[in-house]
Amino acid sequence: MMGTVHVLGAGLAGLSAALRLAKAGRRVVVHEAAKQAGGRCRSYFDPALGLTIDNGNHLLLSGNRDALDFLTLAGAPEGVLAGPDEAAFAFADLGTGERWTLRPNAGRLPWWVLDARRRVPGSRARDYLAPLGIFRGATKAATIGESMACEGLLWDRLWRPVLLAALNTEPQESDAGLAATILRETLGAGGRACRPLVAVEGLSAAFVDPALAALKQAGAELRLGRRLRALGVEGGRLARLDFADGPEELGPNDAAVLALPAWVAADLMPGLDTPQSHRSIVNAHFALPPKPGAPLLLGVVGGVTEWLFSYPDRLSVTISGADRLLDVPREDLARTIWDEVSRLSGFAGEPLPRWQIVKEKRATFAATPAEAARRPGARTHIPNLVLAGDWTATGLPSTIEGAIRSGARAAQVLTGVGAGGDAALRGAA
Repeated sequence: MMGTVHVLGAGLAGLSAALRLAKAGRRVVVHEAAKQAGGRCRSYFDPALGLTIDNGNHLLLSGNRDALDFLTLAGAPEGVLAGPDEAAFAFADLGTGERWTLRPNAGRLPWWVLDARRRVPGSRARDYLAPLGIFRGATKAATIGESMACEGLLWDRLWRPVLLAALNTEPQESDAGLAATILRETLGAGGRACRPLVAVEGLSAAFVDPALAALKQAGAELRLGRRLRALGVEGGRLARLDFADGPEELGPNDAAVLALPAWVAADLMPGLDTPQSHRSIVNAHFALPPKPGAPLLLGVVGGVTEWLFSYPDRLSVTISGADRLLDVPREDLARTIWDEVSRLSGFAGEPLPRWQIVKEKRATFAATPAEAARRPGARTHIPNLVLAGDWTATGLPSTIEGAIRSGARAAQVLTGVGAGGDAALRGAA
């Protein structure tokens, strides 16, 4: 007889595991300490802006198969992710005033680098061979800085911005293996895998709300406001969950998915090796609709701003690896960023609109070789307890794709079935 699976944490990793388990016929109970689901990937109303915004801006790509499969599994409406019909990335250089659009071709053979109109201005076709060193470095636990030349025009205008956004860690010190996975699943797979996608109506509307509806339809329970205090292990198995509001006893066939932040999981499981160092992300939001024709996403070099998102009701900026900005006063930071955004978006000279600065201090684990080596797999020494989270050993950095993949792997360990077959199950161990 199949028992109940308790999913501890209703972030995307937990929701991914819960969906897979519920669809496999398991009884699922999701426990979440907060009053809402979604974790670090949710939407909320911000009174300073008078708008609903996301906890952080997130870019997905059409090659993010686990994220797209999650949307399908959750029954998300068509069009919750918006983007161009082909791979196209608009860029602007604040220092020179130049603008260009990177346009990889659809297929795997990258003939686009031979076309000056598709590549970065001033770059040559042979310059695009530089990241091949990352794949060599990936086999040696090397950093990107040890694997390729981290200088020059193409580094400044393409590789550094893209790798920093993906890894949220200064690329020179980042793990080449994580970068290799990103490149292999996106640019290496051709333009069909690189079409940018944004949840223009919010991350909750795209990911969280459909998942909760699907779980409810499948008979799963969601229990909010339940903070886990301890794990009760008896006879080598998980026998009890101690919540702030009382204990939950597990039956002989019950299991649990621990889908909580790394530092919380480490407190609950002494001896569990997890990433110790983290990096921050700063997001800035301005309550001003973009002008007609503005690109949905604009990469920016030569300034504090790194990526500018043009949502229907606001302009939003994301700055990765932003530890240097954590102590900058919020209004000073808002004015600095607005000065750049106003010039980039056709509002030069306009006064600072209503704004919000969101500083997330522990947004991701530091994507260095040392921290990557600390990531545990899904299995634990307790047979009826598995792990999920973007900090587990997914092969990806801390991303939506990684979080969802981790949940799918956790579910697969418990059920023995799922995307990827036996190879994925072994990889989750």
